[in-house]
Amino acid sequence: MKRAVLLVLPLLAGLMGASAQAVVVSAEAVAVSAQAVAVSAAVIGNGYARSCFDAAATKRPLREALRLCDSALLDQALTLNDRAATLVNRGIINMQAQKTDAALADYDAAIRLAPDNAEAWINKGIALVQIGNRDDEAVVLLTEGIARGPKQLAVAYYSRAVAYEALGQPRQAYEDYSRAAQIDPDWTEPAEQLQRFKVVRGKTLRG
Repeated sequence: MKRAVLLVLPLLAGLMGASAQAVVVSAEAVAVSAQAVAVSAAVIGNGYARSCFDAAATKRPLREALRLCDSALLDQALTLNDRAATLVNRGIINMQAQKTDAALADYDAAIRLAPDNAEAWINKGIALVQIGNRDDEAVVLLTEGIARGPKQLAVAYYSRAVAYEALGQPRQAYEDYSRAAQIDPDWTEPAEQLQRFKVVRGKTLRG
């Protein structure tokens, strides 16, 4: 996606006719690849369930990965939380296999089973960012996931920044890219995205 954005936001409300501080946030054309929006696998258990997680985290051959996750979900001994985590991991693999509907169904099932599973909300939000044209829904889902304390918080903020930018909300995007960069300074992608932004502080007259 490519989009140039410019936003002027008053920071301090003044009296009629008085000047107020304003910030101009602009970004150069967006060029965020789908690969840059990382996934957030859910670590769980042993056996097939653990193998399903490993497959989601390491991008094992897709047919084998899906087989491992399907086998894990047949295990009646899985706890509710482990079953939800396995659904998240299978959803990640389905997204890698470009089986979008199946991935979204897995994330929805995980949310129904374990509403506090942050990774289910985050990965569904990431999926909608990758699909495109559903960025408003993605922001809601990512916000819900962030509130639940995901394991990869920087990924969550970065993904929400991408969604905000697609919605034409550069200030919110800038703030989330900044949070992602602060949380995980070793991950270079957020800092690279921030280089496209320009913040200029000045004065604007009111009234």
